[in-house]
Amino acid sequence: MFLIVGLGNPGEEYEHTRHNAGFDSLDLVAEEVGARYWKTECGALTAKGVWRDHDVVLAKPQSYMNTSGGPVKQLMNAYGVKADHLIVIHDELDIDPGTIRVKFGGGHAGHNGLRSICDKLGTRDWFRVRCGIGRPPGRMPVVDWVLGRPKKEQADDFAQVTHLASQAALGLVTDGLEKTQQRFN
Repeated sequence: MFLIVGLGNPGEEYEHTRHNAGFDSLDLVAEEVGARYWKTECGALTAKGVWRDHDVVLAKPQSYMNTSGGPVKQLMNAYGVKADHLIVIHDELDIDPGTIRVKFGGGHAGHNGLRSICDKLGTRDWFRVRCGIGRPPGRMPVVDWVLGRPKKEQADDFAQVTHLASQAALGLVTDGLEKTQQRFN
C-alpha cells in the first residue's frame, strides 16, 4: 500500500493557488485510481483506490500547510505505511513553472509543509514529487506568489505541472524511482 499526500491549504480562498499544487495534482490521481468517495480521518480528507494492483490511500491534510506532518504521521500509523511508501506532492519555488522533479529524501528547502512532515516522521526518507511554480516576478513577496492563482499562460503551466505530478506519483507506485525520474526529471 502507498500513501499519496497532496499538500495544500484547506478552504475556498486557497483553491487552485500555486501553494495548492499538491491538492490539485491529487484530484487528478483520484480520477486515475477511481477514488470517488472522500472522507475525513486523521485530520485529512482521504480516499482509496487501486492503481495496477496496488492499493493507494490519497490524502489532503486539512490542518494547513505548516502543520501537515501530524495528519501524515497519523495516516501512516493507521494504515501501516512505512516511509518508503509515502509519496508527497508539493509546490516548489526553485523549479521552473510547468516542470516537475521526482526524488527520494532530501531537505525541506524552507517549505513549511515538508519541514512539518520531516519533524513529525523523524526522517527525510520518502518520495517527493516537486511541482515547479517558479519564483515571483520582481519584488513580489513569496507569500503573495504562492497564495496567488495563476493567470493566462501561467495557468497553462500550472495545469501541466499538476498533470505531470499526478502521472509521476502513479509512476512511483508501479515503476519505482529510477524509471520515474528518467521519464519526468
